[in-house]
Amino acid sequence: MKKQEKTNVMRILDQKTIPYLSHYYGDSEAVSGAEVAAVLGQDPERVFKTLVTVGKSGQYYVFMIPVLRELNLKKAAAAAGEKSIVMIKSKELLPLTGYVHGGCSPIGMKKPFPTFLEESAILWDSILFSAGKIGWQVECSPDDLARAVPYSYAELCE
Repeated sequence: MKKQEKTNVMRILDQKTIPYLSHYYGDSEAVSGAEVAAVLGQDPERVFKTLVTVGKSGQYYVFMIPVLRELNLKKAAAAAGEKSIVMIKSKELLPLTGYVHGGCSPIGMKKPFPTFLEESAILWDSILFSAGKIGWQVECSPDDLARAVPYSYAELCE
């Protein structure tokens, strides 16, 4: 394993004294969430991807869902209290959040956005999500995640 490198997400978690584990997969060919889960030997239902959307109102929202599942835009809009939402374009991600596609974390975005976590996360003692840099994931409990980024649970997938 690579020498322990700290991402901004890890520094924020340290600063807030939130316990976490870091997982490095950067030496692998893993690209998709399913591949990342496999390389890390994790159940893909507890490895979450971070999706950024924009509502009809112009407000941005962050949704965290298991890597093998798809965000149901109708359920997401209902959770956010919007008429409709759409995924933002990849090229908008970096200027908006400070993160690149594949390395987007709910923690440490340029601005805080309303965040929603797929309710299935409640079934796990801990979940994994991007550490804000491709090749790194962090793992912490949903309760501890809430100390770093306030979120609401919602049914977001089929």
